[in-house]
Amino acid sequence: MNNRLSGLLFDKDGTLIDFDRTWGPAAHAVMTTLAGGDRARFERLMRVSHYVEAERRFLPTSPLLAGASSVYGPLWAEALDRPAGPDLYGEMDRLFRAAALRTLHPIGAPADLAAALRGAGYTLGIATNDAEASARAQADRLGLTPHLDFIAGYDSGHGAKPGPGMVLAFADRLGVPPHRIALVGDTTADTGAARAAGAVAIAVLSGPSGEGARAVMREEADHVIGSIHDLPALLAEIDGPSAPTGASSR
Repeated sequence: MNNRLSGLLFDKDGTLIDFDRTWGPAAHAVMTTLAGGDRARFERLMRVSHYVEAERRFLPTSPLLAGASSVYGPLWAEALDRPAGPDLYGEMDRLFRAAALRTLHPIGAPADLAAALRGAGYTLGIATNDAEASARAQADRLGLTPHLDFIAGYDSGHGAKPGPGMVLAFADRLGVPPHRIALVGDTTADTGAARAAGAVAIAVLSGPSGEGARAVMREEADHVIGSIHDLPALLAEIDGPSAPTGASSR
């Protein structure tokens, strides 16, 4: 039985891009827009989001760290005194997509890494609880799109993580069993999705999760590395000399 990994599925936020530097200022801009100049509404949004305004970042307990807008959207709807539902969530997604492109910060050089991994024979994809349109826009901006065969968001029809849908859809796209797929991510939503699908769970410690969550991830993951740029060395251990031996992290 061939157990060599065939596909690598990457979480996006905290894995490919710096969560705090990208989403911290982006969230401030989105909350400012949605609050419409009403400071009380803005403060309610910050409170339910576990957001620290002075530092432009989220606390590790924030529901936005791994949740789709459909998950934290009801909290925002209540804070804004607006109806919860697709209209509001779609507006939130559009605002976040535009704001995050202005503040996008990759972790190292993900496009260089992706090129090396693809050259070594791995098929690559993204599985994110962000909206698919946002994921595609960021992949374009980062130069990742030419190296990707699959991009799924919470709204792509496969469900959100920690459900297994995105992983199973990727495995189906490749025509391989899930155990030949690895999901690389920084939260328990990622390790949970991998486990639920029967895939390999690789945890990276480059996200904003607190040490408590990281300790849980270490228990749930099959492998733990510092960042995606430690992946070539890990793959050389898992898959042998056919795996890439290095990629620039610049």
